[in-house]
Amino acid sequence: VQLVESGGGLVQPGGSLRLSCAASGFAFSRYVMSWHRQAPGKERELVASISTSGGSINYADSVKGRFTASRDNGKNMVYLQMSSLKPEDTAVYYCNARATGIRVYDYWGQGTQVTVSS
Repeated sequence: VQLVESGGGLVQPGGSLRLSCAASGFAFSRYVMSWHRQAPGKERELVASISTSGGSINYADSVKGRFTASRDNGKNMVYLQMSSLKPEDTAVYYCNARATGIRVYDYWGQGTQVTVSS
């Protein structure tokens, strides 16, 4: 199982970035995919969660209207389009895959750093 995030970097306040997460090694379309972030000294928090079909997406209040999450089940990819970035968006962003059944299947990527600074 692999989740590989990419697209992070340094951006000025008000700028945009698009994060990608490439998934492999599991039945991608059966998993709820989500983006999380962790800022220095803070707990990891949920940013956006995408249903298996992509038809239902939930966002943290702090990013609503600025971030757009999506998935492509044909390509096993998840995306996070981030706009109007603020310094408080600075964090390591993680991709997560989760499925529940007889047991819980929970996978994490290694994370990608997003820094919003002038």
